[in-house]
Amino acid sequence: MTIASGNARQGASHRYKAMRDFVQSTDDSLPGKLEVTKEGIVHDMMAPVGPHELTTVHLRRRLEKVMPEEIVAHTGEPDVEDEAEGIMRRPDVMVIALSDMDVPGSFDPRTLLAAIEIVSRSNPDNDWVSKVRDYPLIGIPSYAIFDPRTGTGAVLTDIHATPEGPRYATRKDFVYGEDVTIGDWTISTDGLPRYQDPAAGA
Repeated sequence: MTIASGNARQGASHRYKAMRDFVQSTDDSLPGKLEVTKEGIVHDMMAPVGPHELTTVHLRRRLEKVMPEEIVAHTGEPDVEDEAEGIMRRPDVMVIALSDMDVPGSFDPRTLLAAIEIVSRSNPDNDWVSKVRDYPLIGIPSYAIFDPRTGTGAVLTDIHATPEGPRYATRKDFVYGEDVTIGDWTISTDGLPRYQDPAAGA
């Protein structure tokens, strides 16, 4: 039984590495963002401009105004990766210490202070369902979701053990216009953009 379990883990690791290699080989050649989960590769067809990207800019600037200089709200590469769990994600905003960014390859997700996602119109379940499951599993202590479709969001914290694995125990919902606390920092959500045209993806 131990041998079968080891073989199963080895097979899962090989499958994950194959998916990761594919994602990395197609980086910048496909629109949107590719990530790896336990279910396989997720392709989020977000638009490169518009409310999604503008929300990212607003949140980054607002956070960096209230955070100490050694903490940044980072956008872009690299990914966060937990090879043992078979998960590679790229949050829209990563709150992380500058010293923890000085690493080769992907960030260790356990060094993030928070992950922030702006919900895409094309695949909202990726942010509201899959990442709510994945982020506590890989040890990200705080996960904030901003949803331009509805002008609402939530901050999830307090990872605890459950029969299904680590999950967030606390969820604080908010509506745009309210202040929101992410980690140790509180920012305004006033004036964040909303998706206007239902036909336009973001």
